[in-house]
Amino acid sequence: MTRRPAAPRPSGAAEHLFDAQSARARESMHLANIDGAARGNPGPASYGVVVRDPRGAVLATLSKSLGRATNNVAEYFALIAALDYAAAHGIRALRVQSDSELLVRQMRGLYKVKSRDLRPLFERALKMSRWLEAFVVEHVPRERNREADALANQALDRKLAGER
Repeated sequence: MTRRPAAPRPSGAAEHLFDAQSARARESMHLANIDGAARGNPGPASYGVVVRDPRGAVLATLSKSLGRATNNVAEYFALIAALDYAAAHGIRALRVQSDSELLVRQMRGLYKVKSRDLRPLFERALKMSRWLEAFVVEHVPRERNREADALANQALDRKLAGER
């Protein structure tokens, strides 16, 4: 597939496709559903990630307890985990779905990253996303992100159960 020049995008935006209008480009991408969780804000936090191949088969489920953090920090750690998995497994085209409007809008360059806690995570995710030939981040309703949410909550439950 020939890579076409990307259309201009806001400064700091991470999203790029082979062809932004191509449904076929989206269908050829691996998919990662991501979610971060925090009980209290900040409080005990974790993330969950489900990575699928272009046909929809689950390749990996990732989850981790993060200690004390905000839900937004946990969301970025989930994104970084998905991007790290892609890099480690030679995935060159990745579509990320998240129920965090903040993360999606920041990664698309629609919102500035004002938080000092989020800025280094955003910059890391942005840099990692640029190594991909194609990258899309999109918002999905919470109902379409249940598997990643369940993984994040399971990691948090395991951590909290171990502390008692």
